[in-house]
Amino acid sequence: MSYMKSIFMFYIDGFRNMKLGRTLWKIILLKLAIILLFLNYFIYDKSIKSEYKSEKEKSEFVYNNLVKE
Repeated sequence: MSYMKSIFMFYIDGFRNMKLGRTLWKIILLKLAIILLFLNYFIYDKSIKSEYKSEKEKSEFVYNNLVKE
């Protein structure tokens, strides 16, 4: 257990002493958050509930996808 603690403390001390690295990590995390929000909102938002409002449209969509060749 002390081996793991020493490794953990090594990284904690390294991050505490960074000056430029903190700014770079903040930029990286901000870019990652923007990219994930963009993907989630514009790309992964497609579903049967959002695309088709009535039950008839939903059932036709499912039926057409099941009988495709």
